[in-house]
Amino acid sequence: MKTVVAIAFVLIIGSLASALFFLMRDKGRSNRTVQALAMRVGLSITLFLFVLFAYKMGWIQPKGLH
Repeated sequence: MKTVVAIAFVLIIGSLASALFFLMRDKGRSNRTVQALAMRVGLSITLFLFVLFAYKMGWIQPKGLH
């Protein structure tokens, strides 16, 4: 489970980095920045829903603060 979440975070950060790259390179002439940011939002929502699903299925348990 930790691996799946870590991979998702890497993909989200990669999408954010590609949006920054397209923003600097294209100077607003194309919509690749918007597409990369939309992909980041989609990945973030998917990760959130996956974590909720994993909790409901009992795959992950809250540990709390000690």
